[in-house]
Amino acid sequence: MQNFFTQVKHKFGLLDPSEEQKFLQNEAKQLEAAQCKQCHEYRDWVLANSPTVRFLQQEVNKIGGNINENNIVCAQCDDMKSGGFNQQLGILLCQDKLGSRRHLEDTLAHELVHAYDYCRFDVDFLNLKHHACSEIRASTLSGECSMLNEFFRLNFKANRGLQACARRRAILSVKSNPNCKDEAQATAAVNAVFEHCFNDTRPFDEVYR
Repeated sequence: MQNFFTQVKHKFGLLDPSEEQKFLQNEAKQLEAAQCKQCHEYRDWVLANSPTVRFLQQEVNKIGGNINENNIVCAQCDDMKSGGFNQQLGILLCQDKLGSRRHLEDTLAHELVHAYDYCRFDVDFLNLKHHACSEIRASTLSGECSMLNEFFRLNFKANRGLQACARRRAILSVKSNPNCKDEAQATAAVNAVFEHCFNDTRPFDEVYR
């Protein structure tokens, strides 16, 4: 914590420019450290206690993957995503975007679906249809499109809400693919594979969350 006197001077705008810059840098470092600590605590709890995450982790490792606490890392992220999967490095959890343990659980489950797809189906994430299919499955199976999450996003469609959420989120993800020109191309890729991929719940028997 920065000393009380410095905080008061900051509040009243009494720090000179160099002091203000140093104050803000220290605040940012403290926030980053707190977010990192919380992210690791959430991650460890979810790995030990979430049925969805534990099952997905086991299924990934059964088919040749190796996802564990050593390659599920917490870090600051520059964009608005809450996580990511890299075939060589593992799973990234964006500690500055994850506001709750439930959010981290959904994000980790989402990325584990990508890991499963990569190991089971040899997905090429630069292929728009491959990418679209994995995003549809990840949004459907992770819990991020649950009624509760959609309620907090103020999306109240009761009719086909899960499908609408999975489609919407898949389009957003595919649109950021370096091989995607625009939203129209992302939408076309998602629509082309949606029915098949939405109904493919492997490794689950059905949508669990």
